[in-house]
Amino acid sequence: MKGVAASFVIAYLRCVGFEGQALAEDAFTLSSPALTEDSFLPAYLKCVRDGGDGASPPLEWHGVPDGTKSLALTMHHYPRGTTEGVDAPSHYWLLWNIPADVTVIERGNPTSIGDEGADKDRTHTGYTPPCSPGDRQHEYTITIYALNAPMDDLPGYDDRQVDWQMLTGAMEGKVISSAQLSFLN
Repeated sequence: MKGVAASFVIAYLRCVGFEGQALAEDAFTLSSPALTEDSFLPAYLKCVRDGGDGASPPLEWHGVPDGTKSLALTMHHYPRGTTEGVDAPSHYWLLWNIPADVTVIERGNPTSIGDEGADKDRTHTGYTPPCSPGDRQHEYTITIYALNAPMDDLPGYDDRQVDWQMLTGAMEGKVISSAQLSFLN
């Protein structure tokens, strides 16, 4: 009888439209206690030149898909004169080998979760904080990727040789799902 009762409840929920809500709650999502979608970067997270401390924003994600073996994260924007899907963006954070059971990166990534690639200027590894572009605004996008395999094509340590093309190339055919959060600066 348990199976029949469960089937009846599921059928009922579908009829009254609750199934979509349950599925939406299970969706892979990315959020931050410091940022909301399309909001401005808080002053304390800006680059030092603009009065911030340059720390990476705190991030959290929910609904990691079944079968996820590892996670990767990028932060980028497309500068003036570049086109999404044609040109490589300016990357501000490249992170891979994030364990599948991790769901939070604290502000500044103090526990050094994952392995980090080249910064924006390709002189160090890690996060590059956005600096004010003057009178223009840029949209920055942070994306978390659920992967069905480890990133064996990349080193298992921080490496400034890893750039946007290397990271995205290593993810080809491995992305189960992704979630994004965009903000302005």
